[in-house]
Amino acid sequence: MFIFTARVNRKKIIYSILAAAAVVCVILFLTGRSDSEPASANISRNGGDNAERVAFLESFGWLVLQEPVASEEVKIPKTLDDTYRSYLCLQEEQGFDLEKYCGKQVTRYTYEILNYPTGETGVMANLLVYKNKIIGGDISSPALNGFMHGLNYPSSM
Repeated sequence: MFIFTARVNRKKIIYSILAAAAVVCVILFLTGRSDSEPASANISRNGGDNAERVAFLESFGWLVLQEPVASEEVKIPKTLDDTYRSYLCLQEEQGFDLEKYCGKQVTRYTYEILNYPTGETGVMANLLVYKNKIIGGDISSPALNGFMHGLNYPSSM
């Protein structure tokens, strides 16, 4: 049986661990965001004019009619019930923070999607715009058994 002994300076160990942690943080900062970052975080969110909103949707892979089928002023409630909470969660998954717009009047632009992967027609893209900035959005089907999901183009259907 062999016994090894070593004299260890606790301060040097602590400084070494802190230095290693600092190096890891710098590497993560320099390499950018993780793969789990929502796609919308890296895309311009300017939505002041129609061309910017269409380009925003196209950056996710959607082909839409060039003019919105509807635009309307909507007020985000000051207090959110369960329905709004689930919508808020959907927006947070995409990197949007709707909570700071509670009580604000926003414009919802609705575009018809022409290339939904299942071939389904009548699917809509909704964008919420506040002061020329896109603050949220979703893809939805108004059909009886409709659906709603985030702006990312579905990878498989």
